[in-house]
Parts: sequence; structure tokens; C-alpha cells
Amino acid sequence: MPAAGLEWDLPDPFTIELEVVAADIDGLQHTNNTVYIQWSERVAWAHSVSLGLDLACYQQLNRAMVIIRSEFDYLASSRLGDKISVATWITNWDGKLTMERRFQVLRINDGATLVRGRMRFACIDLTSGKARRMPAEFIQGYGKALTPA
Repeated sequence: MPAAGLEWDLPDPFTIELEVVAADIDGLQHTNNTVYIQWSERVAWAHSVSLGLDLACYQQLNRAMVIIRSEFDYLASSRLGDKISVATWITNWDGKLTMERRFQVLRINDGATLVRGRMRFACIDLTSGKARRMPAEFIQGYGKALTPA
């Protein structure tokens, strides 16, 4: 459930809340850029699990959605102890092979957008690593979460 009163770029985000911890901080005393990518991966995976598409499902279907492109804009910094909300939306997909997620990272105490990002995913066969069409379970699960941008 998203933190109340935050202004999201798109409606009905799937969110996780967290606190910036010492391991997230770099030598400049702010959250390292790679941490925002890790948080984005974490919220994307939590969203997939909430749609019934967890690791066991991926393994049973011998299919997975893997990142093929990422793009992030870093707008402001977070620091140790900041409370953060990380949101994701599935904003584009072809219903066959690829989909796109958007991300927004907000600092909860002031609502500032810290990062905006996008990731493009492709469906692969886990055994071969080659691109394969999405199974019906992916189409049903991810399709119901589509939020056109």
C-alpha cells in the first residue's frame, strides 16, 4: 500500500517502503546510485510475486522476464535514515515477448522525487537463455497490471 499523500507520476503504483541504511551510503555520504537500481529490482520482483509470478512459477514454466535495458534519472539524494517509497508500474508490453516497467523513488518525509527509471524486460527460456514467447500465465498476470503511461 503506497504511503499516503505522495504524488506519483502514474496512478495506482505498486510500492515498497524502506529506510536508507549504512550499507546504502557511499563515500559522498548519500545513497549510492546502484542502490536505487537494486531497490527498483526489489519492487519489480515483489510486484511480480504479488501477481502470482514468483520464482517457483518461473521455474515450473521454464520462463523468466529478464532485464534487457535500464535507464535512470537521478534527481536528488537520499541519506542515512531517510524513509523511502519505491514504486513501479508496467507501462508497456507487446503481450508476446517484451514489457516495460517504470519506477519512481520518493523520500516520504517531503515527497521529493529522487529517481525516475525505466527497465525493459524480455521473456526467455530458462534452459536455453533464448528469447521465447510469454506463456499464458505471464500474459494473464502481467497483463492485468498494465498501466498505460
